[in-house]
Amino acid sequence: MALEHAILVSLLEKPGSGYELARRFERSIGYFWTATHQQIYRVLKRMENDGWVEARDVPQRGRPDKKEYSVADLGRAALSSWLHDPIEPESVRHDLAVKIRGAAFDDPAALIREVERHRQAHRDRLAHYLAGEERDFTGPEAGAAAPDASPDAERELQHVVLRGGIAYERMMIGWLDDVLATLARFRPGH
Repeated sequence: MALEHAILVSLLEKPGSGYELARRFERSIGYFWTATHQQIYRVLKRMENDGWVEARDVPQRGRPDKKEYSVADLGRAALSSWLHDPIEPESVRHDLAVKIRGAAFDDPAALIREVERHRQAHRDRLAHYLAGEERDFTGPEAGAAAPDASPDAERELQHVVLRGGIAYERMMIGWLDDVLATLARFRPGH
């Protein structure tokens, strides 16, 4: 996937400035596609030059005007084309897994702290995802559709991606627990 497609999806969900897009990448989209502020601004400029997005100046009180981007017809067509193209299943490139295998040629127990650090990062991300799900989809503040209303595709698809992230984090925590139990067998005195 190119950054352009992630930006198009984000702008279709809600038009915004480059700064607002960068904040969305930090908070939500960034969990499955990362980009720096500089990359986002650079790609937005190219997308504007290619006619994929349109920008309008929005006056702001006490601050310089901001550019608010929205998806143009060419951008919508490009996204539609990409959505219909097949993609290869993702391969796993997992540096920690290589370290774990390589630990057999060093001191396996020395890797315990690093695995614990990764486990904590996945626990933190899981907590963040669960809080977002509670806030946006299942809690009392979540905007539930009327019982006779048709499902909102955007909302449902956002939720299914979030549920995938939750399942992934739970799987990683379980795997890292298994790794820690295995590494513990190589501590001195075991």
